Amino acid sequence: MRWVLFTILYSLVAFYGFQAIKTVTKQKWLYFLYAAISIGAFFNFIYWFLQPATGHVLSGNRAYAFGVLLAVISLMLILVFFLLLEDGTRFVTKAISISRKKSTHLPSRRKFISQMALAVAALPFSSLLYGMYKGRYNYQVLTYEIEFDDLPAAFDNYQITQISDIHSGSLDNIEKINYAVDLINKQQSDAVFFTGDLVNNLADELEDWKHVFKNLKAKDGVFSVLGNHDYGDYVNWNSTKAKAENLTRLKAIQKEMGWELLLNEHRWIERAQEKIAIVGVENWGTGGFVKHGDADKASKGINPKDFKILLSHDPSYWQEKIKSDKQNYQLTLSGHTHGMQFGIEIPGWVKWSPVQYRYKNWAGIYQEMNRFINVNRGFGYLAYPGRVGIWPEITVIKLRRKKPDVA
Repeated sequence: MRWVLFTILYSLVAFYGFQAIKTVTKQKWLYFLYAAISIGAFFNFIYWFLQPATGHVLSGNRAYAFGVLLAVISLMLILVFFLLLEDGTRFVTKAISISRKKSTHLPSRRKFISQMALAVAALPFSSLLYGMYKGRYNYQVLTYEIEFDDLPAAFDNYQITQISDIHSGSLDNIEKINYAVDLINKQQSDAVFFTGDLVNNLADELEDWKHVFKNLKAKDGVFSVLGNHDYGDYVNWNSTKAKAENLTRLKAIQKEMGWELLLNEHRWIERAQEKIAIVGVENWGTGGFVKHGDADKASKGINPKDFKILLSHDPSYWQEKIKSDKQNYQLTLSGHTHGMQFGIEIPGWVKWSPVQYRYKNWAGIYQEMNRFINVNRGFGYLAYPGRVGIWPEITVIKLRRKKPDVA
């Protein structure tokens, strides 16, 4: 039934949007082109969606079919919006003229409105296609310096690199991924942190990529935590045993890559007889996401005065507990949101994405209660196989010891 309803709605929107094409031009080949694109995108999506899949998460050809359909729907919806606006204006004007029993000359604005609609609609349509073609691998290195009153002196200028949300089941260009790994290594950070979601559904997705991510290097190591996708919750398993074996395999692959996976536990990094704690919690998220994270367990044996970097996949845990916790977590690193892979960012001017209406902390550095969180925009992509305006991110943070004020 849902497919029937979707088909009817899609057909109505496509047909109504076609009126803008007819108004602007009499070139019949453009009519056929519009029909071919709208019909082709629809049936391509239906075909790939009905193919057998290992999980509920869109990936591979299903994701590309979804991306193309999304671009086409965005085009049609904008056309429909402008045409409805024009039709509404015409209806009101006509009704007023009839009520006054006075003939009113209504100059045709249809062609102008249609031209405007096509111009506006071309922006998201082309942007979504560009995001699939180039944007998904448009890696950006974002650098920050954060000052702390209680950072041990030996760790002044200590540099960390954070990546998140690799989603290896979506990746398909080994040259681009090799480039990104080299880019991470070129930052020459003291430690690398990965904050969850290595896969979309299955541990096997990582097999073709483990030799690439094994090349990530840092003096003090590569540390990681699990994200919501890493537990295999989006797969219809034949048994709980199979699901548990999948998670065990994912953990084993991380060990093979030389990564140190932190499962509600911590590690110490020492410099000149001073130390900082790296605390890693399992996923904990609001809104129906799994809640396996336990910061209290992970920080057992740590003093509130010790300097801590907490790795937590979902930033909602920071809002719910971490930022106000008596343990005093000075810096938290999260991911999860992807910045929705769509938005507008002009540093110092605009920072917007639809995901901000779901997450208070969704991209970049935030400070509350004298504690910091960085939400990484993600390394990979999910469902929509692209990025528009919110580019894949490699975060580099330099820790600085705040100098005392001089009177």
